[in-house]
Amino acid sequence: MEDKTAYFDNSASTRLDERVFEAMKPYYFDTYAVATSEFAYSMGIDAKEALEEARSTIADSLNASPGEIVFTSGSTESSNMAIKGVTSALKKKGKHLIVSKIEDFPVLNTAKALEKQGFEVDFIKVDERGRLNTEQLAEMITDETVLVSIQHANQEIGTLQDLESISSICREKGVLLHTDATHSFTRVPIDVQKIPVDLITIASHTIHGPRGVGSLYIRKGTPINKWMDGGFQEFNLRAGLENIPAAVGFAKAVELVTEEENKQIKALRDHLIERISSEITDVILNGSKEHRSPHNANITFHYVEGESLTLHLDMRGFAVSTGSACFSRSLEASHVILGIGGDHERAHGSLRFTFSRYNTLEETDAIVDAIKEIVAQLREISPLYEKK
Repeated sequence: MEDKTAYFDNSASTRLDERVFEAMKPYYFDTYAVATSEFAYSMGIDAKEALEEARSTIADSLNASPGEIVFTSGSTESSNMAIKGVTSALKKKGKHLIVSKIEDFPVLNTAKALEKQGFEVDFIKVDERGRLNTEQLAEMITDETVLVSIQHANQEIGTLQDLESISSICREKGVLLHTDATHSFTRVPIDVQKIPVDLITIASHTIHGPRGVGSLYIRKGTPINKWMDGGFQEFNLRAGLENIPAAVGFAKAVELVTEEENKQIKALRDHLIERISSEITDVILNGSKEHRSPHNANITFHYVEGESLTLHLDMRGFAVSTGSACFSRSLEASHVILGIGGDHERAHGSLRFTFSRYNTLEETDAIVDAIKEIVAQLREISPLYEKK
């Protein structure tokens, strides 16, 4: 293996694909004008055409219409825009929303912020696999409920929710549904013509696109208020100068993801899980085995601190994270592991491995071999580990 870092933290961010970079370059150096209408100068028209072509590409990936795609600065803005925009538009109807307990922070903390402003928020629990009970969700919806926000794939454990059932319940109850699909987009198909989701958060940084760009799918007719004042860009829903190079790069990244690639990623992920499960004792696969995003494996190594394991792996040239990337600078136990019934020991002993098109079987075997050695060494000095 080459002397380079073997990167297994692709849910945090991915390596930019060179083909994406090449697609973006002309919009930095040649067609760098602001997107303008057909009544302006030619460079601005070309920029506008590039933006709309990118919008169409992303819309096609969801089987949506281009007019239902709003470009944003990323998943955090998209989720804020969805939740704050809808609750603002529908506050006369009610001030109740429902989110799951294991949502990523853009959804979780936006809901908590609205709670401080007088909204009633119910945080629905999940089972030990990270899946919510759809019957319980149906019971929680009231006449005051204006929005349900349930992620598609969890950012830490990769569990996929039953979006089809959830969306059907929301449609039947007359309630809007937002889903954060940051960690499933292009990896697990979503067809908005078949699944009646109203708003979908997606982003570029998890699929080898540029950072700092995402989109919000807004189904036609969905009531939503503009939440950031400024100009009239993005159908007068998202003020600010359009980031055309990033939009073009995002669209190119979407085009490059293939079903075959997703199968290869899943095969590597399954290989890692199988080897660790069979060759290392006292480990737990966190999340659902069947309903799981293809690139994610989250494993708890009992009697070992995840931080120590991560540092030892880093010294050997492997990059992984302890739970979500957001926890890497914090001693807090993962709210996701706690949310599926784990304790602090399980949370602090978990590692998240997320794969991409640049991972290989060679480095996957190499990281498992390294983990076997490191875990044995750390358990040897652990006061909690019972020698067997």
